[in-house]
Amino acid sequence: MIYLLLSIFASSWILITFKLFAKYNIDTQQAIIVNYVIACISGLVAYTEPIDIISITKSSWFYGTIALGFIFILVFNFMAITTQKNGLSVAAVASKMSVAIPVIFGIIVYNESTGALKIIGIIIALIAVYMTSMKTVGGIAIKKENLIYPLLVFLGGGIIDTSLKFMETNYVAKMDVPIFSATIFSFAAILGIFTLAYKATRGTLKINVKNIIAGICLGIPNYFSIYFLIQALRNENIDSSTVFIINNVAVLLVSTFAGILFFKEKLLLKNWIGIVLAIMSILFVTFSI
Repeated sequence: MIYLLLSIFASSWILITFKLFAKYNIDTQQAIIVNYVIACISGLVAYTEPIDIISITKSSWFYGTIALGFIFILVFNFMAITTQKNGLSVAAVASKMSVAIPVIFGIIVYNESTGALKIIGIIIALIAVYMTSMKTVGGIAIKKENLIYPLLVFLGGGIIDTSLKFMETNYVAKMDVPIFSATIFSFAAILGIFTLAYKATRGTLKINVKNIIAGICLGIPNYFSIYFLIQALRNENIDSSTVFIINNVAVLLVSTFAGILFFKEKLLLKNWIGIVLAIMSILFVTFSI
């Protein structure tokens, strides 16, 4: 359970850091790419075994990390586009509702428990995510031509979590978790650097020191959010569907209360109802263990 709590803390720190990005006019793309570099370095430092690149490339999980690194960058860009075309609330709902994919995967593929309390908790959690994330008076209104972007965010986020569970279960040894995580971030960083290089050739790249500092502040908790999540998924006493639901909903709660306390954010009635439902969902899912 300690790994789950640490994952929640690290993931919440990431969301709080993103709120600071907006406050200090950070170039999110530059900071994200630096973040991947720092997250990779964090994994390399945490890995206690000698680093052998040849052995890493021969690992059964190696090609999976290439795909995950690519998806990391894609989902980031889809979230940015979704925010621009549909609004921040739509992007938030799409990314957080993606928890449904690894939950369903765990139940179907790994025959995880589906007691009444757990099913009720999962349904309440999805409703809570929607209501807590919506910061506008109306509901979600998306133009048909822009529907593809939140859908891709939803699918991408779900694929990332599901892939982490699948690879952790079938391919990644316990001692390889740090290097596995570092390798994912390294490929995300490489793809991101190519993006910056392309901008440089077009003369549109402007590097700012504050973006680099922001990336460093984001990279360390980003690495540990993945590391601790994988460790939490290794707990044989807790189903992965339970881990994903508790982690996702708890992160939403912590980041929401941080927004109220530190950023003076105002919540609508439906947001408060969502918070109550989120707490209920965690209780239902926890007591179903």
